[in-house]
Amino acid sequence: MRIALFGGSFDPVHYGHLALIRDALSSGAVDKVIVIPTVNNSFKRGRALTPAPYRYYMVRDVIKDTFKHDVYVCDIEFSLEGISYTVNTLREITRDVYIIPFLMKNGVPGELAAQRHQFFWLCGSDILPDFDKWYKPSEILSYAVLLCAKRKGDETDILEQAARLKGIFGCDIATFEMNGVDQASSEIKADGDFSSLPETAQEFINTHDFYNAVRILDRCSDEACALFYDAAVKMYPMLSGKRLLHTLNVGLLSARLADAHGADIDKALIAGCLHDCAKEYPIDEQLRMAQSVSGDLFIDEKLLHSPAGAYVAREMFGVTDQEVLDAITYHTTGRGGATMLDKIVYLADKIEPARTYTDLTEMRRLAPDDLDAALRLCALAVAEKFRKKGRPQHPITDDFMRDLGI
Repeated sequence: MRIALFGGSFDPVHYGHLALIRDALSSGAVDKVIVIPTVNNSFKRGRALTPAPYRYYMVRDVIKDTFKHDVYVCDIEFSLEGISYTVNTLREITRDVYIIPFLMKNGVPGELAAQRHQFFWLCGSDILPDFDKWYKPSEILSYAVLLCAKRKGDETDILEQAARLKGIFGCDIATFEMNGVDQASSEIKADGDFSSLPETAQEFINTHDFYNAVRILDRCSDEACALFYDAAVKMYPMLSGKRLLHTLNVGLLSARLADAHGADIDKALIAGCLHDCAKEYPIDEQLRMAQSVSGDLFIDEKLLHSPAGAYVAREMFGVTDQEVLDAITYHTTGRGGATMLDKIVYLADKIEPARTYTDLTEMRRLAPDDLDAALRLCALAVAEKFRKKGRPQHPITDDFMRDLGI
């Protein structure tokens, strides 16, 4: 098969990306397209790039909604170390041990998946003038042919650039006609108007509110941001998509609430984003880790992930600040004498943007201005939920509620 590999930040994914995929397929140049959201873009570092899980799951939802077959989304870059250089991605994805199982997982019959494939790197012609400055361009071309879209209004002289690159690398460049859509992710992201995006992308952005939320990272230290971005990638294989996005949402909201109430923004970001990091470990492992942190304080299986999370935060992510570890430990229950950080992470866990378990409008309205008032509403809602399910609250939650005046 002829397989186009389409890598990019997709920050955010827009109609231009979809048109590139659609026209590459309709041109007959390729049979399948694999979309590869970049995890650590070599051109956009740190705060310039939205954390990878948001972009990956947004792209996955949009592609699934737009293309019924022949287009797949690949998460290979989550498993690659360091910067997401194109050559490294190509080296791994084109190996039989990766591409054959990947295609079969996406419904391609085994006999077809096991054939010898020809790979193309799908791109716009704007990359051509600088392609020879990419990291290991000749090795890139040993894995894939450049497949460039000829877009209306594009000022790049493709024939001239193709001749130039052939003179350097001895390669031919494949092209196809594209009915261009004039959109640029950087401009959309900068002005904050997402109304021109595919509806599925708009829904995803509105649900998680991450483009608004990530602005708080500008007020966090470089060290805290680095840990946040690193944790977002490391937790990808540890948590389901819904759980991972939730815990990242809590990290960003915790930092924003800390900023509003004069608490430590860095500590709130880290405690919030790691609060559920142990949620999907096997229960016996959660129990072992929980006991090493808090003894027998937590015995309910639904609560074990909290102290277990503190254990994972310390052992896997190197968190040593006890206040942060305590906020993770008590994020489900609260506790008597709760610190400001405890309160912030407890509340953020319950009211982050994607939460819909009850009407959270008033809690969200109060949270930036009157933390305890929002906490009282939240704690009462949680208590009512426990009552309806016939489950007793943990005794330390009773202490927490008493301190709040409930």
